[in-house]
Amino acid sequence: MTLRELEDQALRLSAEDRWQLINTLMRSLLPKLQPTSKPKGLAASLIGIAKTHTLPPTDEEVKAMLDERLVQKYL
Repeated sequence: MTLRELEDQALRLSAEDRWQLINTLMRSLLPKLQPTSKPKGLAASLIGIAKTHTLPPTDEEVKAMLDERLVQKYL
């Protein structure tokens, strides 16, 4: 039986029988649709998002950046 023939026969079924067919088909696909690996949490998916190829600023550089920002903000 071809797919087209199967579709034609399915459309001849009552609405209740079509719903039953849909449920049967969905259940047959469930094992294949289940993810194979555990989903990661949001935090785990964000690891490395801000990674750069430069070195992080030193404590003195950070303090200087904060001081400069405060001067810009309040002057």
